[in-house]
Amino acid sequence: MKIAERFDKPAQAHRILLIQLGDIGDVVWSLPALQAVRDAYPEAMVSVLVREGNSPLLAAEASRPGTFEVRKGGKRLASRLRLSLKLVRDLRRERFDLVFDFRGDERGGYMAFVTGAPIRAALHFPLLSGLRNRLFTHLVAPTGEALTVGAADISLYILRAFGIEAVNAVPELRLSEGVRLRALKILAGEGVAAAAEGYAIGEKDSAGPRTNGWVTVNPFSRWSYKEWGLEKWVQIIDWIWHSFSLSIVVVGSLAERKRAEGLVRDCAGKVFNLAGRTTLAELAGMLQLSRLHIGVDSAAPHIAAAVGTPTVTLYGPSDWRYWAPPGERNRVVVPDMECAPCHQKGCEGSGTSLCLDTLEVAQVQAVLRDVLSV
Repeated sequence: MKIAERFDKPAQAHRILLIQLGDIGDVVWSLPALQAVRDAYPEAMVSVLVREGNSPLLAAEASRPGTFEVRKGGKRLASRLRLSLKLVRDLRRERFDLVFDFRGDERGGYMAFVTGAPIRAALHFPLLSGLRNRLFTHLVAPTGEALTVGAADISLYILRAFGIEAVNAVPELRLSEGVRLRALKILAGEGVAAAAEGYAIGEKDSAGPRTNGWVTVNPFSRWSYKEWGLEKWVQIIDWIWHSFSLSIVVVGSLAERKRAEGLVRDCAGKVFNLAGRTTLAELAGMLQLSRLHIGVDSAAPHIAAAVGTPTVTLYGPSDWRYWAPPGERNRVVVPDMECAPCHQKGCEGSGTSLCLDTLEVAQVQAVLRDVLSV
């Protein structure tokens, strides 16, 4: 195991694996690293190992990288073991030359180790388990820069230590035409098709193909402490409809569909519930077609920004400086409280965030008015 700030760039690498076992947003933030590796090794086969359910997002990418998934396998121990052994066999069969793990947990270390790759690299975390660090052959020693940058920059920091530079550090998800067509078909089936009039395949502006008839809204998160009150979302949705005559498409997961139904029922105007009606790829297509995405700190703002759609995202205890999509097209609304961001799972771990509870509708409207009036 070698620990250093810089290593020689591997002269040849024919089969490369990138490990990103975080949430969907983490996968999006790893897209610049994926492109950087492709640029550095244009002839290599590059694959990505992700958590179960996250590979469809990469399948939506026009270049379609190879993907592997770490699957849970249900409650039965035998089923979990069978899936784990299959994944190990599949990874070893690829005979990877070079593996990069972009996170700091032991799980990614184990996955890197079982590949048997001669070069297995990650960021060095001295305070983590010594076992985790010994699973790699090369560990990049962190400097102050590595500890203060955003999510995308961590993966790029690791690559930079090996002489692999990114041309663009901003995540960009290039969707295939088929993905956008499937998204349009779903919208048409829900009666949102009228808003898509004028859209033509191949007709693009600087941010990609887009219509102006609706905005997408996702008020949900896996973590309740990141959410804003649904009654406030009703006020925002009704205000957008009455002020700008824009339809609202509510998006989310299948588990969030029932809550979305209640939200839509309480709203006036044209509001459509498409939560749970799309794959990750189709969600990406739908977000690219919308005029604006509005939501809380979850996967959707990251996907929307990566496909070129402007975003307005509400942040509370999580730190927008590290996680908010970059660029002037992406705006954040943050509470005016000294304790935010606190990096906690709600006030004193309660799962409820006072900073978001006290965030006023008018504050969100002010940002939206600025964005939608352009």
